[in-house]
Amino acid sequence: MTRAQTLALAVVGLVALGGAGFLGGRMTRSAGPIPSGPTPTVAPTGRQVLYWYDPMVPAQHFDKPGKSPFMDMRLQPRYAGGAGVGEAASGVRIDPAQVQTLGVRLARVERGILPSGLTATGVIDFNSRDVAVVQAKAGGFVQRVYGRAPGDVVSAGAPLADILVPEWAGAQGEYLAVRRTGDEALIRAGRERLQRLGMPPALVAAVERSGQVRNVATIATPIGGAITTLTVRDGMTVTAGQTLAEVSGLGRVWLNVAVPEAMLGQVRLGEPASATLSAYPGETLSGRVTAVLPQAQAESHTLTVRIELPNPAGRLKPGMFATVQFAGTSQPALTVPSEAVIRTGRRTLVMLAQPGGRYRPAEIRSGREAGGRTEVLAGLAEGEQIVASGQFLLDSEASLSGVEARPVGAR
Repeated sequence: MTRAQTLALAVVGLVALGGAGFLGGRMTRSAGPIPSGPTPTVAPTGRQVLYWYDPMVPAQHFDKPGKSPFMDMRLQPRYAGGAGVGEAASGVRIDPAQVQTLGVRLARVERGILPSGLTATGVIDFNSRDVAVVQAKAGGFVQRVYGRAPGDVVSAGAPLADILVPEWAGAQGEYLAVRRTGDEALIRAGRERLQRLGMPPALVAAVERSGQVRNVATIATPIGGAITTLTVRDGMTVTAGQTLAEVSGLGRVWLNVAVPEAMLGQVRLGEPASATLSAYPGETLSGRVTAVLPQAQAESHTLTVRIELPNPAGRLKPGMFATVQFAGTSQPALTVPSEAVIRTGRRTLVMLAQPGGRYRPAEIRSGREAGGRTEVLAGLAEGEQIVASGQFLLDSEASLSGVEARPVGAR
């Protein structure tokens, strides 16, 4: 090789090395995702920094500090050795300044009295035990109706229709003839015959007083309440036993409450309950649990709890919406703030605050919930500190760092 060729090759090599150095400097200064095999840098504190990241998007890594392109916050450093094999069991460490930025708030596991204040919603309904069915006692023809309609609220004895019964005329005539004989045995037998033909006692008494045939009977409601069914119409023919109307009493109504099946254990038959209705703000109604219906609603995973309420003035209307508070019994329990609980669907977690600024998820078994507190059946001890605010970000960071949750029963 000649001297000129050797010099040319040397110049080309220098140019190539210079270009590579320039590109390497450009890549080192860029605030983008880390290329493969990054060289750790040293922070002013003397600790090695592997990369920087946004706590809100921890999966995205950056090769230098700066402002996050995702959120209005500074990127945080990930130091070398921050989640080693030994540290994965003790938790993930978060810098104190970053803890303040994330708004982390701590709370203690406390033992106290947990009220059983189960709150649910319900709907007012008719009392199905207080229903009167109005039927025709004999076949005949409707001569007159009294302008009633379904939904009308009527008092006891309200007339519905006048029915003409032709066969009653002959029977009443024979009875009046027997009465004129003065034979008590025949008179008693004749009265019984009229009653078997379906004549109400009041109509028989009216025939005896007037001495005249009365084959038109007025059908009236036996109780007061709301007419739920009305099938009688002017001029129609009716048969014996035909249902003409149904009346639901309003003296006592049912409040059907949808209780989640997970909380059904807090409800007891006979226990008191209070209800408030938006129709009557500031007023509280009192009743008792009379039944828990045996079938659950598959769509909503709730069961119907029935409460009976007095309704003397008829102010409670079926279909009204109510909020119900069950009294229950307050019991001592180990509790945490409900906002601190993380429910994944597969398990229930809280974030433990440990010495040295470390945090570790802990699995718990939760129980009742009332007054912003959740009962802890297992997994925590009284006095332990947990994260009440910002725990979701810490749990995400722990998952990315390979920190395993403390199992129930471990300390």
